[in-house]
Order: sequence, then structure tokens, then C-alpha cells
Amino acid sequence: MPSPANALAPTPAERLTRIRSDLRMGLPCLITRGTHRAILVAVETVSPERYAGLHALCGAPELVLASNRARAIMSAAASADLAHEPVRIRPPDGADIDWFRTLSDTAFDQQANARGPLHVLRDGDHALASFALTLVKSAELLPSAVLFAVADETVLPAELSLACLDVAEGAALVAAQPTLHPVAASAFPLQAADRGSLHVFRDPTGRYEHYALEIGDPDRSQPVLSRLHSACFTGDVLGSLKCDCGPQLQAALAQMGSEGAGVLLYLNQEGRGIGLANKMRVYDLQLQGFDTVEANHRLGFEDDERDFRVAAEMLRRLGFSAARLLTNNPKKTEVFEMQGIAITEQLPLRVGRNIHNSGYLSVKALKSGHAL
Repeated sequence: MPSPANALAPTPAERLTRIRSDLRMGLPCLITRGTHRAILVAVETVSPERYAGLHALCGAPELVLASNRARAIMSAAASADLAHEPVRIRPPDGADIDWFRTLSDTAFDQQANARGPLHVLRDGDHALASFALTLVKSAELLPSAVLFAVADETVLPAELSLACLDVAEGAALVAAQPTLHPVAASAFPLQAADRGSLHVFRDPTGRYEHYALEIGDPDRSQPVLSRLHSACFTGDVLGSLKCDCGPQLQAALAQMGSEGAGVLLYLNQEGRGIGLANKMRVYDLQLQGFDTVEANHRLGFEDDERDFRVAAEMLRRLGFSAARLLTNNPKKTEVFEMQGIAITEQLPLRVGRNIHNSGYLSVKALKSGHAL
């Protein structure tokens, strides 16, 4: 039987969730790898006072950027030999948090003269820096981190109360097969069909909830008509014309209602997994002439940061092993197949094109392989 202390202590997965929350609030956390320790804060949220206090405790930090972001702010010659991830930059003497933000936030990209030459660090432990980026991105913050190395002899003040995670342990958690638990379900009528029921799933740490909307009474022994739909507040709720998400959602529900059965898997992964705030940054960059993929890269994200395995897990928990998938995105089909959900048909969902999103849809076809 575990001791009370062991029973009350947070699990590694719970510490990971706490770290994500702390980073969003501007709080520091501690990451370790063997005997190496570093305090991590997110550039976007850390206050000048907290940055100054950490500087006084640990000395000068380094800036960690995603390689996509580093290439966006460096000359072609300077960035030619950059590794994929991470890019570690030594700040100049006396740099305050504003210096870090000028390199991290696209809002400052018109002020290139404020940056000066950048000193890229080639040696040292890249694993800590790489994991720092993973944590900040998973918190849906700008992919940039301030990393303070903690010397062996440094005793951290108890009042810091830092959440701590080992790199290997944390990386395994991030890559692990997602697990979800059903929380609640209820039947209710909706416009597309008067027989529907909504199932709410939650991950074990409570970080996210995802939803499965069941239309009618689908036969578990047959491939179910399904739509994997990522949350899009702007399109699904506000009727944005910049994407095709809202029309796709309504068309999928209408087809399920017409056939009398289906399952809509609704994932809380806004903006291809980067969050609504970063999605608005992408929109602003699009107004400057960048396409969706270019804008994501300029911020420091990949083309698509979503995890479609979550949807396959929900479908499996509902008792289905095969689906007819309503999608234009072949990656969704590939992930379902890899997760053991047989896709007997990939059904196109080509709706919602207009003068405002025509370029966006063309980029989805040309750069992301969507069947449009």
C-alpha cells in the first residue's frame, strides 16, 4: 500500500499539466536532464520583475527559438547551417525581457534594427532547450523560451515552489498514446437531427475536454459515417469567411442527419493546434502577404500541430472499429488507420469556398495535400 506522501504527490503527467499552466501564467518551472538543471519561463508571459529576479539568481540566460522562427529573423547566410531544432541565442549584456520579445513576437518584425547581430550557441546541452520549446508550444504560447542554467552549487529558494520534470520523462509523456475518460453524456435534439447525444471525454489530467456527437443510433458492427472536426471558434461560431470550417461542420452534420446515423468527433485543438491567440497572429501575418503555412513557420510552429490520435481514441471508446470518414485531409485517414480504425471510405467535403478563403484553400491543397 502506498504511503500517504506517495499517494498525495502529483504524478509526472500532473506535473506536466501544471507546468503548462504555470508557463501560461508567467511562472517559472524547472526541467532536468541527469545532473543538468535549468529554469524555464515563456518569453510571451514572464514579467520584467520575474525575469530580473531569475537573472539575479542564476545569471544570464539564453533565448531558445524554433528553427522556423530563427530563419525568419536572421539573414539567409546566418541561418544557412541552423539545425532543425532548437536554436539557442546568447543575449547581449544588459538585455532585458523586451529584447527577448523583439526576437520572439512577429509584432516586432518591422523593427529589425533593434535586434542587432545574434550570437547562436552551437555547443552545450540541446536536449533541455528542445524540451523547453516542446513545453511552451504545448501551452499554446509563442514558441520561444528563456532558459536559465542552474549551477550545481545554486540552492533554489523554497518559495519558488517550482514544478519540476525530467526531460526523458516529459518527452515520453508528450509522445505517449493519448488516453481519455468518458465524463458525461446526454441525449438532445439538434437542427441536423432530432435524435442526437453528446459524449464528453476528458484526459486524465483534466487539461482538455473533447466531444463526440452521436447522431441517431449507429450500428457498431458497420463502418460509421464520421467527421473529425477541430474546434474553430471563428468559423464554427462566428461564421468567419476566412476558412471553410463552419460550412464543413454544418455539411457533415446535415449528411449524418440525412443518413440517420453518424459520429462527429470535435477536438479542442483550435488553429491547427496552436490556440486562438496564435491563430489571430497567423491571420495578421496573412494580411501582410504570408500564406497559412508561411505564417505558422514565421511564428515558429509547424504546418499542423494537431494530434488526431485523440479522435481515434474517442471513436474506439464509443465501440467503433471502422469508419467512413468525411474529410479532404489524407493525414486524418492515415492516423486513423495507424490507430487501428479501418477507413472504408474517404468522403470529400468540398464546401465553403468564397473570395475571402480561396487562397487559403489553395494552400491547403498545394502544401498540405488536401483533396480540394
